[in-house]
Amino acid sequence: MAAAPPSYCFVAFPPCSRDGLVVFGKNSARPRDEVQEVVYFAAADHEPGSKVECTYIEIDQVLKTHAVVLSRPSWLWGAEMGANEHGVCVANEAVVTREPASESEALLGMDLVRLGLERGATAKEALDVIVALLEEHGQGGNYYEDGSSCHTFQSAFLIVDRSEAWILETSGKYWAAEKITEGVKCICNQLSLTTKIDAEHPELRNYVKSQGWWNGDSDFNFSEVFSLADDHLACCSGRESLEKQGGDVSAQAMIDVLRDKDSGVCVDSESFLTTASIVSVLPQDSSFPCIHYFTGTPDPSRSIFKPFIFVDDVKLVPKVQSPSFGNDDPAKKIPRFQEKPDRRHELYKAHEWARSLLENDQDKGQKLMRIMLDLEKQGLE
Repeated sequence: MAAAPPSYCFVAFPPCSRDGLVVFGKNSARPRDEVQEVVYFAAADHEPGSKVECTYIEIDQVLKTHAVVLSRPSWLWGAEMGANEHGVCVANEAVVTREPASESEALLGMDLVRLGLERGATAKEALDVIVALLEEHGQGGNYYEDGSSCHTFQSAFLIVDRSEAWILETSGKYWAAEKITEGVKCICNQLSLTTKIDAEHPELRNYVKSQGWWNGDSDFNFSEVFSLADDHLACCSGRESLEKQGGDVSAQAMIDVLRDKDSGVCVDSESFLTTASIVSVLPQDSSFPCIHYFTGTPDPSRSIFKPFIFVDDVKLVPKVQSPSFGNDDPAKKIPRFQEKPDRRHELYKAHEWARSLLENDQDKGQKLMRIMLDLEKQGLE
């Protein structure tokens, strides 16, 4: 794959955000026909020595996992983005670096999103989980449900909680991270870390010197060292939209940015589409609950953001869950992806009907959109 798909992640902290809130958002750009589902997994205790089967490999399970809600491509185990019961949000970006990504099956960046959420009660804990698993198991394997070609990438992550965020960028098992506690930050499918590095792989600098990528005399700039091109800083015009909000970034403002096709944040191209989106509102006052808004359907400019809150008795919503094919799933059989089953869930099918109505009967379509946006507004309020 010559280029990573253009997904975008954002976080806004006070003083740029409203009412002492941390606001997190992500658009997930994936192959146009891929179905993304929203799934919930309760907190669980696990037997010592038990295993967990990720997308491609099996790894050791921990004794306790946190409750998580995930938006994920329905063929894989991990997630593009999600949140846990402790107010931690994680999103993944596929990036290309000067080091080729491995085709050997290991952990996907999306597996690491879910593992970080299931095992980390803070953003820093989630970061520590991800880099430890990266060191132990590596990253690699096909990012797409495609039996004709292996599409491989390195991974970048935005990891957020009520008080801080971490930008984590990786190449193979090597990584660097920057801590964010104020203002607005955007990451996308290009490396963005420069000389402000707050944590890193202990052998990172020795490794890049051994490769001849850095002489050790100049300032160490992560994206300059690992990027293939010089455009790694021209990442995202959506950040400018949020910064123009001043101190008034809200959930609605984040949704508006994610819906913006003119800026390129909302992707709608021949190959890729924004297949799902999330906005999370994390009050810095821990006595208030976090609220997470998921579309569960493609194209946020034509999708509605629906709220989720962690409570004691979460009710599952089968309408946003794709069919399960068990061990007969072509994603689990070797060789993989020889067939492509119909993974559409009920909400996805309803969205297709509504999109058809918008395109073929403008009056009825616009009326339906107004009704749905009114329901969305009620959810935001």
